[in-house]
Amino acid sequence: MEFVHKSVLFDESIQALCLDKTKIILDGTAGGGGHSGEIAKYAGQLIAVDQDPDAIAVLNERLGSRDNVTIVNNNFSNIKSILNSLGLDKIDGLLLDLGVSSYQLDNGERGFSFHQDAPLDMRMSKSGLSAKDVVNTYSEQELADIIFRYGEEKFSRRIAANIVKLRADKPIETTFELVDIIKASMPQKAMRESHPARRTFQAIRIEVNAELDVLKKALEDAFDCLNPGGRIAIITFHSLEDRIVKEKFNDWARGCTCPKEFPVCVCGNKPKGKVFKPLAPTEQELEINPRARSSRLRVFEKY
Repeated sequence: MEFVHKSVLFDESIQALCLDKTKIILDGTAGGGGHSGEIAKYAGQLIAVDQDPDAIAVLNERLGSRDNVTIVNNNFSNIKSILNSLGLDKIDGLLLDLGVSSYQLDNGERGFSFHQDAPLDMRMSKSGLSAKDVVNTYSEQELADIIFRYGEEKFSRRIAANIVKLRADKPIETTFELVDIIKASMPQKAMRESHPARRTFQAIRIEVNAELDVLKKALEDAFDCLNPGGRIAIITFHSLEDRIVKEKFNDWARGCTCPKEFPVCVCGNKPKGKVFKPLAPTEQELEINPRARSSRLRVFEKY
């Protein structure tokens, strides 16, 4: 299957990086090379990183011949070790397009989609803990907590209970088996709002790939690796990851943390940078790519 991914907020994210030939940019979610291909045209050096081996194969094919592009098969949370392996200390920009790619969703055998029957997998790196492992080995309480916390699913306890009940007879091995369990756990009214499996699949995918922990680590390390004037541009797709990015950016930009009643600052903290107004897709983009509906672009510039 061809690696096709519709890059969201494409022009806005490229413009946010303020590219020129003096800058070193790291695209931590290079995927099929949509953003990376454009960055490579205008940046001095591009480090294209992805944890998905399928993406790396496509990146080598599409961008491997460019002199200013280095392709790395790794997780973007390892930004410090990635730069160290390349003999670099600092970068001038970081782009992260979070979540699952169109290719991963549309490629049924990867097990990300609740619209296609496939083995339960959901591993972005194709290694380690799988969705099948989570569904068949986690306790009922662990499953309920994950589905509620990461999927914000109000029927999490029913879903978890039914998973544990049915797996006692045989392992749950496919996406459609899981979808059927989720549907049986929800009232008809709830299923009219959106696909009943959407929240649960999101939750399990986040758990499998440790997405929120990876993001938190990446943010901390990325700030240290950023040159003054450098920018971090992050595209989020759900409230959990967006909240993490928003709060971290605001923390960096806040400066003084003294109580409001203090007449003068005694903490000595200064703003570390500035935050730009978040951007959402235009109506024109949503007509072309409905999957972009929940996306937001947040940008931070380091002082």
